[in-house]
Parts: sequence; C-alpha cells; structure tokens
Amino acid sequence: MDNRGYWEEVPVLEVRNLSKRYKGFLLDKVSFTLPGGYIMGYVGPNGAGKSTTLGLITRTRRMEEGEVLLDGKRYEEDPILYKEKIGYVSSVPYFPPTMKVRDAALLLKQFYPTFSKEKFYRLVREWELPEKKRFSTFSTGMTVKLMFAAVLARETRLLILDEATNGLDVLFREEILNLLQHYIEDGGHSVLFATHIIDDLEQIADYIVMVEGGRVLLQDTKEALTENFILVKGDEALLAREDIAKYLLGVKRSAYGFSALIPSDNAALLPAETVMEKPTISQIMSYLMKGHDKLEI
Repeated sequence: MDNRGYWEEVPVLEVRNLSKRYKGFLLDKVSFTLPGGYIMGYVGPNGAGKSTTLGLITRTRRMEEGEVLLDGKRYEEDPILYKEKIGYVSSVPYFPPTMKVRDAALLLKQFYPTFSKEKFYRLVREWELPEKKRFSTFSTGMTVKLMFAAVLARETRLLILDEATNGLDVLFREEILNLLQHYIEDGGHSVLFATHIIDDLEQIADYIVMVEGGRVLLQDTKEALTENFILVKGDEALLAREDIAKYLLGVKRSAYGFSALIPSDNAALLPAETVMEKPTISQIMSYLMKGHDKLEI
C-alpha cells in the first residue's frame, strides 16, 4: 500500500462539532481538519476554548458532544493506539517533580511501546539537560525541552503543542521550529500548535484556526488569510460612509484617524488616498477578535 496516498486521503486529525459545557462557558461545535504533512496554528485569547479543545482531543477531558478521528479512527476503537499516536507538549510539567531523567525514561517505556531510550538520551544530552537532578529544580525552558525529548523519542503521528514555546530562549525556539518542519516533511505527520506567540506561527503554520468565546471565528490557510484581508488606515470621515463602514472589521481609532481590516474584495470601494497594507497574522487576529460580531463564518 502507498502510505503517502493513504495520508492524502485520510487526514491525521478530524474534529467534528466538539461541544463542552462548563459553568459560564460553552465550547460550541468546534470543527476543523488537519491533513498529513501540515502545521495548524490554533489561536485565540485566554479563555477562548483552546485548552478545552486540546483536552478533548487527547481525552484528558470527558467528551460530551461531537467526535475526534485520528487517522480516521475514534478513541474507542483502540484507546492504546490512539494515545500512542499523539505527542503532547505544554509549558506545564506532567512528570512528577521528584523524578530524574532516568526515571522518566523507564516510565515512558512502560506506557509507550515505540519509545526509544537511545533517541531520548541523545536529545537530553544534545540539549544539556541535567540527568542527575530532580525535575523540581528544572527551569521552565528545561522542562519544555524534556517534554520535547519525550515525544520526539516516540513514533507519533500528531504533535499537540499547548503554549509549548513559552519560556524558551530565542535560539531554542528556532531549533524547535526547525524540528517541527522536519517532523512533518514526509507528509505523514502533523502538528496542532496552540499558542499566543504569533511570530512562531508566521514562520511555520500552514493553517490557522481562530477561536473566541468557544466558537471558531475563522479558519483558512495562512496564505489565504493574508490575501483575503487588507489593513486600512485612513481619516475618520470614511467611517461615516455606510457603503464602506459596513465592511470594516475591528475599527481602532487614534488621534490620526482609524485603522481596520477590510475584505480584499471590498478594497476597491476605498478612496485612492487611503493607506492599504498587507496584514500579518498577528494583526488579522487582533482586528478580527475585536470585530467578530460583523464577521460571517
């Protein structure tokens, strides 16, 4: 069987209408698809529902409505294989603080049959992690490096990163981003990257899913997002023109006028003197979160 053809036909991850209720919060029918060989940025403000979504995918939170398919199969079909295929990294340690590197290696081998002690120790030594110190003495950056070593030493299909580059110095962040590109290059692995460090996504993300208040605001390829919107800067007098104002998203006023996003298809309505720029992903996120009441999704 041609595995690459299979990977093209069956996405690594499918999230279908995930819903979860807490007091004062509803994750409301979140859906997206992540094909093999791609990196998806999952972005939104604190409390948007990112951690809830990741918890439902990894099955650390109880499912209520919707379903998650990993390689086309549900968790219930083979729970052990499902968890084996996912590598999870966050800025919060999940190893007991009294453990040392040797203890972690023994534990990982018990839980994950594909765990390679050789790969693990190679990364531990390459990243100069102290092997004889308890994890309670590790800095945030050292802890994140340890978790990356743990997941990269296994045969996973999906890496889920939950603010995983927090606390890392610039050089190691660059190294991790390069590792992620290498991880997906065969077309059979994918990365779901939840982060507020948008600069990381500007470099490596293929898809962007934006969430706020438990709902998906927008999802598309990174290239499409930056092509579908234009950043507009102009005089406030433009805001009085209803034929233009109705298309403006996330209007921000200043002493010099206003700025906002406008769909590219409507940019021809703007006067010639209007300043127009191609927005970054960070700017798109900022303006769309502010103007989501006018956004059709």
